[in-house]
Amino acid sequence: MDSKVIYQRLNKVFQDVFDDDSIVVNPKTTADDIDDWDSLEHITLINAVEREFKMKFKMGEISSMKNVGEMAQIIAARAKA
Repeated sequence: MDSKVIYQRLNKVFQDVFDDDSIVVNPKTTADDIDDWDSLEHITLINAVEREFKMKFKMGEISSMKNVGEMAQIIAARAKA
C-alpha cells in the first residue's frame, strides 16, 4: 500500500473521529496540532484506524508513536506482511 493511499485513508479517519473535515494530516502531525486530541480521543482514534486498516497495533507501538508518520510507517509495514 503506498503512502499516498495511507494518508488519504488516515485523513478520512481523523476527520470522522474529530468531526472536522478540514483536518489534513502529514507525517509530522501530533496531538498538539489537533484540537480535542486528548487521551480519550486517542483511544477512539486508534480503534478507528485499526478498523479502517483491518489490523491491530501492539501496545508498545501505540505508546511509542510520536506522530502520524510513525503510525503510517507501521500501517505500511503491516500491509506488506
